[in-house]
Amino acid sequence: MQPQSRIIKSCGTGVNTGKVDRSGYRPGMRTAVVVLFLFVSPVAAVEQPAEDKTRVTEEWHLVSHSPELSLYRRARSGSALKEFKAIGTINAPTRVVHNVLNDVQGYPKFMPFVAECRVLKREGNSFYSYQRISPKIIGDRDYTLHIDERTWPEENGAVYSKKWKTANEFGPAARKGILRVKICDGSWLLEPETAETTRATYSVYTDTGGSLPSFLANIASEIGIQKVFTAVCRQVKDPKYRSNRDFLEPET
Repeated sequence: MQPQSRIIKSCGTGVNTGKVDRSGYRPGMRTAVVVLFLFVSPVAAVEQPAEDKTRVTEEWHLVSHSPELSLYRRARSGSALKEFKAIGTINAPTRVVHNVLNDVQGYPKFMPFVAECRVLKREGNSFYSYQRISPKIIGDRDYTLHIDERTWPEENGAVYSKKWKTANEFGPAARKGILRVKICDGSWLLEPETAETTRATYSVYTDTGGSLPSFLANIASEIGIQKVFTAVCRQVKDPKYRSNRDFLEPET
């Protein structure tokens, strides 16, 4: 991953410039096609092979920048979909942000479009999680992810790394009326800027299936990442996430 300069100031509510992009869509129009995945991955829905046979073919390019968030994207060979990365500062310690992201059972309450989310199994430093999203426009999607977690100490606190891939073979069988997502790869990296602020890096490459044109899927990804950061920024304010509780376990 190409190093990026620390150009973010603080976490906010996202960017809305009111400008028309090359596709002719204004930001308000874009929102209608936004879909979010776990941790939570933005939509990217075009007809693609079930197996991800793409590879990275270029470096990261800056798409947009605001005081709240910097968004990057890069191409993959064999796909019209872009891989996206966002970098922003969240006003909470890394442990608190980590707890929010691990509150899987709570996602339907604070993550946009998440209708169902639960931990299926834990194995050492990894776990399997089933997700179902219910966007208003394109219909329900579901998938199972395998999430690998790592942590190590730094001067201002702990660093947390989360990486995931689709693992539908370990989850529930496909259900009628719900489109099964075949590809969803991504990660979170939480680094302590200070003892009370986190530099969060989120990357995702995903294909939800269906027939949404790739240019709309890529537009939706840009909006979706902003919504993810906004949701996490709001949730870290809840004092319960400062506890030492294991948030992967159901609250008793």
